[in-house]
Amino acid sequence: MTALACYACDPARTRGRRFIQAPAPTRTEYQRDRDRIVHSTAFRRLVYKTQVFLNHEGDLFRTRLTHSLEVAQLGRSIARSLGLNEDLVETIALAHDLGHTPFGHAGQDALNDCMVNHGGFEHNLQSLRVVDHLEERYPEFDGLNLSFETREGILKHCSATHARQLEALEPGGVALRFLQHTQPSLEAQLCNLADEIAYNAHDIDDGVRSGLITLAQLQDVPLFDEHRCQTLHDYPLLQEPVQGRRLLYESIRRMLSRQVYDVIAATQAALDLARPADVDEVRRLPSLVQFGVAMRDSSRTLKAFLLQQLYRHPQVMQTTGQARRVVLDLFAAYQCAPQEMPESHQRRVSQGLAGGAGATDAAALAARVVADYIAGMTDRFAAREHQRLTGLQLLS
Repeated sequence: MTALACYACDPARTRGRRFIQAPAPTRTEYQRDRDRIVHSTAFRRLVYKTQVFLNHEGDLFRTRLTHSLEVAQLGRSIARSLGLNEDLVETIALAHDLGHTPFGHAGQDALNDCMVNHGGFEHNLQSLRVVDHLEERYPEFDGLNLSFETREGILKHCSATHARQLEALEPGGVALRFLQHTQPSLEAQLCNLADEIAYNAHDIDDGVRSGLITLAQLQDVPLFDEHRCQTLHDYPLLQEPVQGRRLLYESIRRMLSRQVYDVIAATQAALDLARPADVDEVRRLPSLVQFGVAMRDSSRTLKAFLLQQLYRHPQVMQTTGQARRVVLDLFAAYQCAPQEMPESHQRRVSQGLAGGAGATDAAALAARVVADYIAGMTDRFAAREHQRLTGLQLLS
């Protein structure tokens, strides 16, 4: 790793873990966090949790796991050029989707509807919940006991209501910045932007692979078409229809490179202007990891195209509608018959009731246990459970 800049997160100066542990002899604190994430149950499940196309629709579409790896790769490349902590960037990238439901955003929206009277559901909060509470690997504590800086990066968004609740449980913790309107570390800011760059690029690839969008349609997207034209200029033979995949890949590769270099240049310029002396000063400044103005506008145009032509495509909407029903039906079924959940989840409900919770609190606790269970499912397990409990086969 290159030498760290003064504004980078230094593992030797971490704000620590919720439960004190002796340092590892051969790893920094952020490397230790990364290893805990990679070995977690929630991380393994990401291989069967999907982005846009559901698990049964094809083996080559992106999953939450491959997306997380792509975010980590892009993030590390940019961090290296800016003197940021590559290990922390990789760690946050690998953990940022641990709380995502099955069936992508359709599953999250459905689960949020189910939990509307019990605090709602949001995957960033759920990711933090996974690493703080739901993973069961250590005898001394629940969760993975990650460092403050990793947890700060995982909690990308948080409403004021949820922030106040988290702050009450952990004063001065990872939610305080949402109440004070400050920023996270540069490494966390970088992961947010690397996430956007990665999913825009791979959704183009998956969209074309699926046949739902075409290279001809993408000529209306300046950010992509510029690189398509450059590729054809350099490799005229790629105009042949049989070379379509090579043309697509090369155009996406060039588009990604342009965005990476733009982020490096724009962020370095912002850092040179702000001249933060350390991480604490970074947190008091406006967000510094950024696109240049022109690239930001181009990225927005690309996102608008993907929203209209891919995410709202009738075929995608039909499939996500079915996925939404699976989640709604599962939630209702487990609320009516909690004995259908694993014994560990039944025990969590019973322990809450034994603790003297009132009717309202007990209902909220039981609903949260059901939400935790469903959120942890993979696409295919959720579909199988739905068929087992309802007799219906909606996704096949």
